[in-house]
Amino acid sequence: MAVNRRNFGLGLVSILTVACAKVPESKAKAGDSFWALFRERFILPSGRVIDNGNGNISHSEGQGYGLLLAVINGDEATFEALAGWTEDTLGRADVALHSWRYDPRQPDPVADPNNATDGDMLIAWALSLGAKKWRNRSYAARSKAIRQAIRARLIVQRNGEQLLLPGMVGFVEAERVVINPSYYIWPALDHFRAVDGAPAWASVINDGMRIMSRARFGEHGLPADWLQVDPTGTWAPATDKPARFGFDAIRIPLYAEAGRRKALSEPVVAWWQSLASSGQQIPAWIDLQSGQVAPYGLSAGGNAIMALALGRPQPDLLAGDYYAAVLQLFARYVK
Repeated sequence: MAVNRRNFGLGLVSILTVACAKVPESKAKAGDSFWALFRERFILPSGRVIDNGNGNISHSEGQGYGLLLAVINGDEATFEALAGWTEDTLGRADVALHSWRYDPRQPDPVADPNNATDGDMLIAWALSLGAKKWRNRSYAARSKAIRQAIRARLIVQRNGEQLLLPGMVGFVEAERVVINPSYYIWPALDHFRAVDGAPAWASVINDGMRIMSRARFGEHGLPADWLQVDPTGTWAPATDKPARFGFDAIRIPLYAEAGRRKALSEPVVAWWQSLASSGQQIPAWIDLQSGQVAPYGLSAGGNAIMALALGRPQPDLLAGDYYAAVLQLFARYVK
């Protein structure tokens, strides 16, 4: 995200913006080579971000990441294409959210109308940034509508806490509510609080931080990819998912760093440090119940997050896999 050093004029309480503000003007004009490579590899001219690790599908998460990277790199043409494809193809007619998945291999590429909350948050955040940067009222209006829909449809109260649902359908049951802690994108939530006013988002943020501080499991006290809470207020790894700190939860330390909430990632950082200091491979996942670890190490994206958290140099090469590459780019601009 390293191009425009004017801090976007947004007043954004995000460490990402601060990082961009420090990039020299000469580099801004040249653009960032990682962004150019990402755009070449993963963004079609139509504005569709392809997930090449999942059959070249597209999803609202990828569109949101693409929009965010485009605005921070000052790439208005790509941003416009991404925004247009996202709304035209994934935008729902009944609510200002987006269907989560586009599969070009299917007769109906958007068969499932359910949303993914992290995708909607990334899209709303990026549109708000783009509205300010390029003085585009339609981006601002769309962002506001998405934020309102998130508050109206994706926040539930249980046991005196406001929970951010992963999607509209499938996560609320009589005996439990399921959340994904990596969907708490702290710099986005802080931005929403800044533009909408604190009361609209304060409880979601504060309750989310409390949940992340205590919902830690296993020998190392790590967060799980998916969590559930029962009517007594007891948190546990979701029973219908692998009880892992893995490919979802890897974003928790990333967003904690970006949102200036390092305390939320302290157990992860301590575990990584203990492995690194003894020369051990950092596994891609660990089972929080059995202690079993993946037989393979972190991806390039995971290594970028680990390097960020441990204060080490970022990887020099952009990954050829969409998810690893997008994590690399996000981590690259958190300073």
